[in-house]
Amino acid sequence: MAKITTAELFARTIHGHGISHIFMVPAIFHSAMAAMEDLGIRRVTTHHEIAAAYMADGYARAARKPGVCMSQSVGAANIAAGLRDAYLSSSPVIAVTGGPHPDSRYRYLYQVIDDFPMFEPVTKFNAMVEKPSRLPDLLRQAFRVATTGGPGPVHLELPGRLGEGVDGECEAPVIIEKQFSGFPAYRPEPEAEQVQAAARLLASAERPVMVAGGGVIASAAQGELVRLAEKLSIPVATSPTGKGAIPENHPLSIGMAGSYGRSSTNRTLEEADLVFFVGSRAGGLTTGNWRFPPLGTRVLQLDIEPTEVGRNYPVEVGLVGDAKVALQRLMEATEPVAGREGWVGRAQHLLRQWREETEPHLRSNAVPIRPERLCHELTEFLPEDAVLVADTGHAAIWSGTMIELRKTGQRYIRCAGTLGWAFPGALGAKCALPDRPVICFTGDGGFYYHMAELETAARFGINAVIVVNNNRALQQVRKGFDRAYGGVQRGRAREMWVFEPANLAAIAEKMGCVGIRVANPSEIRPALESALQSGRPALVDVVTDLDVQPAWW
Repeated sequence: MAKITTAELFARTIHGHGISHIFMVPAIFHSAMAAMEDLGIRRVTTHHEIAAAYMADGYARAARKPGVCMSQSVGAANIAAGLRDAYLSSSPVIAVTGGPHPDSRYRYLYQVIDDFPMFEPVTKFNAMVEKPSRLPDLLRQAFRVATTGGPGPVHLELPGRLGEGVDGECEAPVIIEKQFSGFPAYRPEPEAEQVQAAARLLASAERPVMVAGGGVIASAAQGELVRLAEKLSIPVATSPTGKGAIPENHPLSIGMAGSYGRSSTNRTLEEADLVFFVGSRAGGLTTGNWRFPPLGTRVLQLDIEPTEVGRNYPVEVGLVGDAKVALQRLMEATEPVAGREGWVGRAQHLLRQWREETEPHLRSNAVPIRPERLCHELTEFLPEDAVLVADTGHAAIWSGTMIELRKTGQRYIRCAGTLGWAFPGALGAKCALPDRPVICFTGDGGFYYHMAELETAARFGINAVIVVNNNRALQQVRKGFDRAYGGVQRGRAREMWVFEPANLAAIAEKMGCVGIRVANPSEIRPALESALQSGRPALVDVVTDLDVQPAWW
């Protein structure tokens, strides 16, 4: 067998799996970076390793294929921290870092410590590539693990501070297993007996609700979900990660559930006599810490990972399989159900009540701008193929409850809990989908984390639109400080969560991007349109009311 350099093998493997960008802080595996030169792979150099991991995560979720991030050993701990969101969101990120060379372990080599254990809690597979001959099989395994079952991040540690210990030659073919270039790599079917049991359970329920999770999105099972809901006349809620699984103007859609969800959705789940979690782990955020539905409610759960079925709610029936295939089998096993008009009407009534309560704020002309008005303008503005990338905290609550995805081509990608993820995540998503509008929704508190990546966006021409809900505060912590001070903050309390006013649009302009500052509600829509049409990275800095907080559970 002919020999090949490890650099060429690495570069050709990345290219062969259809990966167009990698995200990194140099210097790492120099020879592989050079080998990518003529393959069309963009090597996006970021200003922080965490941002590189977030970009790879956004890329992976948007492209539905692995994202790759890399750094030398001194940045490995930051890469591990950046994989937290990918792990929580089941995103197939392949992280490659330098690490101790066997000859230098325990000898205090400059900048090197043993970072390897930090990756254990945030990866599905964590491996040391101890010599060049192991790179071929471990790189193949990284792709296999990242894309099979519930997708998730993996880590390969290369020997040497810069990964130089893996440089060399090996006798191995470049093997491209196309099956593992995207996810789901396999589509397992649930057992026929369990499908029949699930069909009987769905038919017998009087007040069923489906909760669509991220597994529906990962499986591209939105169409199957909607068709089953229509056939059985079942209202559909979504988890935060599942938002967009059903158009939000569909008569069976009741919106996002859980701690960051709509009160009307949670009330519907409280009244349900059966809840069908579809591709959802039924975690704390989705269920309001297991209040919606209450424990004791009958539960049917479908997940590709057997260990997730029944983890948080005892299940009456559990289905193990890919969401798309399993929903197809349920369609075949069920008959249309009559007599649920009253239950569907009740869910719609609760939703109408919530809409009537929020409508005045959505249309408000108040200055400073109410965030609800910003969300309304985004709902009306989003193109039919738009990808909305949202941060955590209040950005997640505003976007999850108030911004509606009404067209089947629209997508929602949300942060799993690490504030600041959305801006670099959106840049990664735009690299994956250069021909689609990618709009980031974040607050100023989240944006400040990785503001330096404006320069990255300008340098690489990553033309995402960044919308900042700028209320000059980390407002979500306000209530906690109110309680800590006995109800009314005093003294210097506000300096812990309120920032100095800043013109973020002017900063964006100085860093090579388009910057548009908005102070009046009537200016929002024109600013969004100008930003999207600019053909450049653009930041829309919306000055909003510090005192307006979302209603959340």
